[in-house]
Amino acid sequence: MKKQILKTSMLVGAVALMTSCEDNNDMDPVMSSSVTVYASNNADGNVTAYNYEDSQMTTKTTFNSSSSAADGVYYDADSKSIFQVSRSENGIEGFDASADVSVGGLIDVSLSIDGPNDMESPREMAVNGNFYVVADNADVDGDASTPDGRLFVYEKSGNSFSLRNVITTDIKLWGITFIGNDLYAVVDADDELAVYTDFLSNNSTGMLTTSKRVIIEGIVRTHGLTYDASTNTMIMTDIGEASNGQDDGGFHIIENFMSKFDGASDGGMISASESIRVSGAMTQMGNPVDVAYDGATKTVYIAEAGNNGGRILSYSNVTMGGDMSPTTNFDLQSASSVYLVK
Repeated sequence: MKKQILKTSMLVGAVALMTSCEDNNDMDPVMSSSVTVYASNNADGNVTAYNYEDSQMTTKTTFNSSSSAADGVYYDADSKSIFQVSRSENGIEGFDASADVSVGGLIDVSLSIDGPNDMESPREMAVNGNFYVVADNADVDGDASTPDGRLFVYEKSGNSFSLRNVITTDIKLWGITFIGNDLYAVVDADDELAVYTDFLSNNSTGMLTTSKRVIIEGIVRTHGLTYDASTNTMIMTDIGEASNGQDDGGFHIIENFMSKFDGASDGGMISASESIRVSGAMTQMGNPVDVAYDGATKTVYIAEAGNNGGRILSYSNVTMGGDMSPTTNFDLQSASSVYLVK
């Protein structure tokens, strides 16, 4: 297990309680919307929890981890634990997150669950039951002209992870998410969305070809994705040109997603008219690497890695589309991943 190395107390000033609006304690609870967005980053490896009430951030809590860089993040409500993919340690780490995030502040944490350190360039993580799948975007064969990546499949048992198998893919990887037993993956450096059907049934190490690939018209280079089952909505981010990290990013909202994806042929397209795009100078998106979505309030949360060095952005009433200013905007250097809990 990695030794916990606590960062200096100099962080305290940077993570003091932030209030963007006052709590409205006398509001009808039926009308109130409360969510927590957990965010990881590649600047210091901590996890930041943003607590929102009615689309306005009320407190910020920072979990001071031992990693110095991290990507995919996940919150398990049953164990009240945070799991994130450590890029500095190349493995999954888990720690207790039972503290009340409505209080805010800085919390030092020690690892309670530690996985094998066997990845090379881990990015997003998708969870299905006790299986934790991590996308690794390192070039497998050393030939940049042949797109590939690896999916590391870990099984959680008690307080430990074991590596079940490693699958080499025929696409470059970044964002992944489960819909049922099917694993959806963005085709990194491209404008496509792929799926591996009944993914976890592939329990041996080796190559796996995508079951289907569909072009998302209007996207330049996709990175992040998330699916909201309650509204059957897929959100995919577009980082635009890799050379521009300031103002050419955006995201696509694909409502009635399953019907549209199933209706497209392998190699076919979901047209621009079948999705809603949010982009433009007012959005402050240049490199939106990950996304979370609250379908009930139609609010999108973005991990923006480029603009101003990194931000956590939110957008309300996103189905209007177009060039819109963020509802909330908070600096987070090298923001890399977001995960929403209601």
